[in-house]
This record gives sequence, C-alpha cells and structure tokens, in this order.
Amino acid sequence: MGSTTPNRFGAPRPDPTLHLPRILCLHGGGTNARIFRAQCRVVQRMLEPYFHLAYAEAPFASAPGPDVVTVYANDGPFKRWLRWLPDHAPVDDASAIRALDDSLAQAMRDDDAAGATGPWVGLLGFSQGAKMGASLLFRQQVRVAKMGRVAAVAAAAGTEWKFAVLMAGRAPLVNLNPDVFQSSMLSDASEIGLSGQPDLMEMMSGQHVLRLPTIHVHGLADPGLHLHRELLEHYCDQETATVIEWDGAHRVPLKATDVQPMIGAILEVAKQTDVL
Repeated sequence: MGSTTPNRFGAPRPDPTLHLPRILCLHGGGTNARIFRAQCRVVQRMLEPYFHLAYAEAPFASAPGPDVVTVYANDGPFKRWLRWLPDHAPVDDASAIRALDDSLAQAMRDDDAAGATGPWVGLLGFSQGAKMGASLLFRQQVRVAKMGRVAAVAAAAGTEWKFAVLMAGRAPLVNLNPDVFQSSMLSDASEIGLSGQPDLMEMMSGQHVLRLPTIHVHGLADPGLHLHRELLEHYCDQETATVIEWDGAHRVPLKATDVQPMIGAILEVAKQTDVL
C-alpha cells in the first residue's frame, strides 16, 4: 500500500525483504495503512534484516484521529477497524467481522502479488490496531482449543500467527469468533467496549486470557497508559507477555534508542517461537 510517486512517504525502491517471514501491520483508528507505514519507518528499517512488513487498511471510514491531523491532515481517506464513538454507524457483529477479515485478506493478497513469499508469522498494531492484533491472536487460540490446530490453521487460510506486537493497545479484547466462544469479558465487534458488567465467574475462569506470545509497548507519557496496562494485566498471560516501556506519548516510537528495545523483544520472541 505504499505510494507510487515520490512524496513524504518515500519513493518506491526494490524490496530486499520479500523472502523473509512476514508481519502484518494494523494502523490505529482515524488513520490509514500509508500513514502507518510512515509512522513505522524506523521500526521497519530496524526489522528489515529479519522480517518483511505489510500494511493492512481498515474497512470503515473515519474522521482523522486527533494525533494524526497535525502531520497527516491531507493524507486521507482515514479509516477505523471498530466503532469507538457513538456517531459511528451501527453495524452487526457478522458484518463487522466479515469486513475486518476481508481487509486483512486483501492486504495479504496484495503482498503476495507484490512478490512476497515468506510465511505470515506476526501481527503488529498501534492503538486500535493493537486491540485488533490481540483479538486476532485470541481468535486463533480459541479456534485451536475448539477445533484442533490443523482445522484452525485451515480456517485461517493456512496462516498461523506466532506472536503480536501491541503498541498502546487497550482492553478489552474483541470477540471475532462468537459462534465458537462467548464471554462477558470480551466486547462484540459491533459494540463500543463491553456490553454489560463482566460475569465474576467468567472473569475468574481465565478463559478470556490470551496465552500466545505478546509484546506490549507502552509510552509512559500516554494518557491511556492505565488502559494499556489493563490489556496486559487482565487479558494477557504474564508468562507469555513481554513489556517494553519508553518515555513517550500516544505515538509510534521514532528514535532508534526508543525502538531498539522493542526490536530486541521481537527477535527474542521470534527465536522462542522458532520463527527465526
């Protein structure tokens, strides 16, 4: 989804990463794939020896996010994965999930068409994209538990995610497979947050907890930090979660000194999961 003409996003250049394991990148709400590629330019550059990054575009139209307009006001259209404001058009769960899956599948097909051949192994998201990444990983976990690994991978068109990088992701997880799993601890794809008070027994059961590897990147000056820690502490297994904190606000890290610890954590998890 990169630009085809020289601009602030950079001129096209030959991609030396096409054969490498692939990470699917999910932008935040009120932005788009092209902007997220620019925001991730340092992350991508530091991952290029090891991974190929592809960028998906969310399906639903959105006003630009408040942190987007200062730099990218003229770089729409802007998109979102989920509703987060009351004035966002209502959509039923099935339609929302289908639209989300179609957007992901399109990005993956486009990447194949561009010549990429590596296996899809990871998800990397920022803000609403991080919530989506964690929710996709949880859906895979539920499918494996209910259907078995072979059937679950087949249901995902052969893709088996090994880890997710969650930059500034908020709780709760979103239920992307309501026919297979139900929990009051998960929000519906059509809703803004939880639809009601969580059930205490469901909370204590831990069935809503994501146990596949996650890397949580938290900006210590982010106003939503307490919500990002809620995702970490209440929805992710502490045995498989890695936390990286940096001295920044609600944005993707850009300084190499801020990005390097995140890269180190990704490489470590990739080795632990036999990706590298």
